[in-house]
Amino acid sequence: MSSSTPKYLTAALYKFVALPNYAALQPNIHAACVTHKIKGTILLAAEGINGTIAGLPADIHAVLEFLRTDAAFEGNFSTLEHKESYTDEHPFYRMKVKLKKEIVTMGVPSVNPNNTVGTYVKPENWNALIADPDVMVLDTRNDYEVHIGTFKGAVNPETTTFREFPKYVAQNLDKTKHKKVAMFCTGGIRYEKASSYMLEQGFEEVFHLQGGILKYLETVPEEESLWQGECFVFDQRVAVKHGLEVGEFDQCYACRMPLSPQELKSPLYTAGISCPHCYDSLTEEKKKSLTERQKQVILAKQRGEAHIGGNKKSNVS
Repeated sequence: MSSSTPKYLTAALYKFVALPNYAALQPNIHAACVTHKIKGTILLAAEGINGTIAGLPADIHAVLEFLRTDAAFEGNFSTLEHKESYTDEHPFYRMKVKLKKEIVTMGVPSVNPNNTVGTYVKPENWNALIADPDVMVLDTRNDYEVHIGTFKGAVNPETTTFREFPKYVAQNLDKTKHKKVAMFCTGGIRYEKASSYMLEQGFEEVFHLQGGILKYLETVPEEESLWQGECFVFDQRVAVKHGLEVGEFDQCYACRMPLSPQELKSPLYTAGISCPHCYDSLTEEKKKSLTERQKQVILAKQRGEAHIGGNKKSNVS
């Protein structure tokens, strides 16, 4: 492998599928990932599986094949889809397989995408749909994600967590007025649950972007794109652009907010310690703790080691 070829493959995966015995699946999945030196996080719940993992390409493909074909999973993951991207550095520090009540938390037990979801729209057909003036385009991600990029004309619900989405719908949307709603999120999992919820609430026509923003950025040429900005991702890349190239945004270790190149130049930004979003809210005790931690990150870097939790993009200046 040449030095110009990214070494690590990241696979984002999810599938809504009934898993009444999901806890019993945890040991086998964790063991397979550890055997293949895979790192990342996988969530298991009665409603399905969700995760992002990274490792050498052959190892990632081996784990995905294991999930899709091993008899222990009774075919539940046979149609599991995933999205791929490459990085020069490993984006994760450890491997975790967690048991959850939901693989994406909305907090509405009656919502079940295994029963009903909106209409899938392929990336190549998405532009035509959202250009329709009768269609409300709704970003189902959280506010800090929308802040760095979204589709032209999309509505930002200004939620801080996905749990707030039902309240937003109740207070701002009207099923007699909003006849057609087109929804999207990063990889697809949130809009599936959101569309299921809205259909449950009586909205007639609910569409969602198949494969999410990531598939759109991978598929649609930049010159034809209606995407504006970058797309936040939940790993050390922080954000990606068209073609899934690593973006310009970084992330604050203290508050986890994505930071633009301009914000990185702010006098309130100190790598690993503070940024314009959190500087005024940090106590002196917290600043001292973060300063000491940053010192350990730098020392680990000098020793050629990875400090658990360190941001590879910005924590070492």
